[in-house]
Amino acid sequence: MDLPSTKERVPVHTAKWVNHRIKRGMQKRVAEAAVRPETIYDRLQQLDREWDIERAIEANAAALAFMGTALGYLIHPYWLALPALVTAFLFQHAIQGWCPPVPVLRRLGFRTAYEIEQERHALKALRGDYRDIVASSGAAALRVAEV
Repeated sequence: MDLPSTKERVPVHTAKWVNHRIKRGMQKRVAEAAVRPETIYDRLQQLDREWDIERAIEANAAALAFMGTALGYLIHPYWLALPALVTAFLFQHAIQGWCPPVPVLRRLGFRTAYEIEQERHALKALRGDYRDIVASSGAAALRVAEV
């Protein structure tokens, strides 16, 4: 069984039009920041607070498992099926990158940590954060070429 990488596992199980909408949204925000660089700091702060899809799934699973356990104790033991089902779906998500909440959360705009980091790095590059790295890498390449 060939499993997708951690970076690919959610997008592979997401409708192409949803992946495209998420990517276009990121490209639009980066393009706007290129025109208005004064917004980059605020956008980076927003990215620091953005929940990725993994965090949303974990919170959803924890809430449903807790609710099922409480209802199983207080109301009827049949409710214990809920945390059992939730943990099975959570395991499925860990292995495959898919579980029932994924399509809903993706349509709501939840992104993977990798997708969020792509935007963060693009904004930092626009801001010039990597200028020194590029300059020092270029100088190192010149020193190697001289040898």
